[in-house]
Amino acid sequence: MPRFLAIAFLLLALFSLSAGAQNPPMPIPAPPSIGASSYVLLDHHTGQVLAERASEERRDPASLTKVMTAFVVFSELESGNLALDDQVVVSERAWRAPGSRMFIEVGSRVSVENLLRGMIVQSGNDASVALAEHIAGSEETFAALMNQYAAELGMVNTHYTNAAGLPHPEHYSSAADTARLVRALIQRFPPFYGYYSERSFTWNDIQQYNRNRMLWQDPSVDGVKTGYTESAGYCLATSGERDGMRLISVILGADTPAARVQQTKAMLNYGYRFFETHRLYAGGEAIESPRIWKGEADQLPLGLAEDLRVTIPSRAYERLDASLTFSERIEAPVEAGQALGQITVSLDGETIATRDVIALETIAEAGIFGRIADSVLLWMN
Repeated sequence: MPRFLAIAFLLLALFSLSAGAQNPPMPIPAPPSIGASSYVLLDHHTGQVLAERASEERRDPASLTKVMTAFVVFSELESGNLALDDQVVVSERAWRAPGSRMFIEVGSRVSVENLLRGMIVQSGNDASVALAEHIAGSEETFAALMNQYAAELGMVNTHYTNAAGLPHPEHYSSAADTARLVRALIQRFPPFYGYYSERSFTWNDIQQYNRNRMLWQDPSVDGVKTGYTESAGYCLATSGERDGMRLISVILGADTPAARVQQTKAMLNYGYRFFETHRLYAGGEAIESPRIWKGEADQLPLGLAEDLRVTIPSRAYERLDASLTFSERIEAPVEAGQALGQITVSLDGETIATRDVIALETIAEAGIFGRIADSVLLWMN
């Protein structure tokens, strides 16, 4: 009998080990080695950086500048100061803009929407200048507006002098700042982001194809922008989504157009393979509903103002832990949005996210008799 028990325990131990080995934690290798002088890969929802090199280094952004130009235009559209069907009169300066062109004619009228497509899909410098002049009166004033938005977004290594991305000693950005900008653009302007997935646009009987070759080579990619100058090298800002996980990749200073595509593929595949993003709690939904005293209601739903997502190594979900803390005694009145506690998420004992827990409803004070009754109950307890 002892021998039988020993064998049984051994078999049980082996079964447990094999069961636990089915989904072991996936080791995270170093990011792929690529030739770009500066790059960053981050998760769109959480902002977590998954890989980077010299990502805060100031560099010539070339036509990645047009992402900010579009950001300003989208802001004007959202605020109602501008409409997609507004007609823009093309100035001689816009018509003469050097570099890539939409081929608009001086003195012609072109809608804001067509200029946006000419700038985003065709990378038209002429379209960029026309939009800048229409919104701000001059490209110089528009550049000052671009810099204001850059400051608001925390783009500390960015300064613009023009709307198209033409080289200038005081015109610079970084891979990290560009990724921050792309993330903000996708978050704030989802109705307009669709322009970045258009593969071609025709104007003045000239069809031009989107220079972002990733739109053809990866079905998950839906943007964003290429750039090139001799000083900048070949640049590419990309975003794509697979299984609910959206990544943003920015490559600066690649040697060739093909290299920036291959480097972007390597970065995206690395992120999707070795990391995963989970929405743990939905914003506005109750996590806990504790007792509230002296109020018109007996329970107060507590939750988060926004979704709580975390980016973690692949296969690490089961190692997450969350703890919720809030006041043991909550008394009315309470206003919706009032912070009353915290939720902390940890992975293997290390804190990876902390958020305020707020009241999801406003609870007014109860009448005099309700307050007296609850006071008595509190005193008895």
